[in-house]
Amino acid sequence: MKQFMMIFRNEGIQEHKPSPEELQAMMTQWNDWLGGIAAQDKLVGSEALGATGKLLKNKEVISDGPYAEVKEYISGYAIIKADSFDEAVEVSKGCPIFANGGTLEVRDVMVFDQ
Repeated sequence: MKQFMMIFRNEGIQEHKPSPEELQAMMTQWNDWLGGIAAQDKLVGSEALGATGKLLKNKEVISDGPYAEVKEYISGYAIIKADSFDEAVEVSKGCPIFANGGTLEVRDVMVFDQ
């Protein structure tokens, strides 16, 4: 099996702050979806990313971020195992990120011989 990374992207920082109940419902959806992948022994790992960061270029910090004016920011990732790129895309279609207007990028993980 090959490994594929799903990169989760959300629209800019939203003014709508979910209520504790909404946040719990969203977490349940994510846990159920990732749990289903894990139950098939296809989940390698997954993490959410914090809201702060720095962008560097040529060893210099060129911006802090992400900022509200940023159209999209990476909010997390998952690495899964699949037999093909098409299978990885199919697994990705069940992601809860789409319910909130987010996007998901699927990339193959390149493995170099040691």
